Amino acid sequence: MKIAHLGHSTIYLELADDTKIIIDPYIDANLPEMWQANHLKVDYIILTHGHGDHVAGVFDLIKHQQPTIIAVAEIANFFAKLGQKVHGMNIGGGFDFPFGRVTMTHALHTSSLEYEGQVHYLGNPAGIIIEADGKTFYHAGDTAEFMEMDLLGEDYEIDFACLPIGDNYTMGPKQAARCAKRIQAKKVLPIHYNTFPVIKQDPQKFIDLLTDAQGIVLPFGKIYEI
Repeated sequence: MKIAHLGHSTIYLELADDTKIIIDPYIDANLPEMWQANHLKVDYIILTHGHGDHVAGVFDLIKHQQPTIIAVAEIANFFAKLGQKVHGMNIGGGFDFPFGRVTMTHALHTSSLEYEGQVHYLGNPAGIIIEADGKTFYHAGDTAEFMEMDLLGEDYEIDFACLPIGDNYTMGPKQAARCAKRIQAKKVLPIHYNTFPVIKQDPQKFIDLLTDAQGIVLPFGKIYEI
């Protein structure tokens, strides 16, 4: 499993069978052209919730390709009405795709999108567990700390986790570090910080708070393999 952080909460995965997945596309505009939505090829788009800083890139990606969008039912229905291929899921449910298994986990946040002048309520937010290539990957989405994180640590051996640390809209570094311990992740990548002034954070301070997991800060666009 190859992983790249493309800015904010956007994660790109490339699997051994050549399946390409992007999670919450909001791609950093300073990245090379190969990573931009008008050039990047993906087979699946997975969305944790409907806020613009997690779905804005979808509209560019679907202009030149037809990936399958995996999301909670309300988001899936929204994009289905736009003519897109979708696979709707919901919290606690899992599904075996050709590339591996995806499970929707709990997240504490909100989910809506302003589109063509109207605000659309898009169901509950989610976190994502992907089991593929013999690895377990967790993207928490936007979330506060929640009690069920202990169950994630019991039910899964999480090889790599992406946790928001920005505060203000999500949990901050202290809470995220505690969550890393609770989910028993082997490696943790901080996400959802420094994109806007109100979520400015020093990721190294978060990493210094980790007691069990190995913290990693990836330069945007650099491939990391687990």
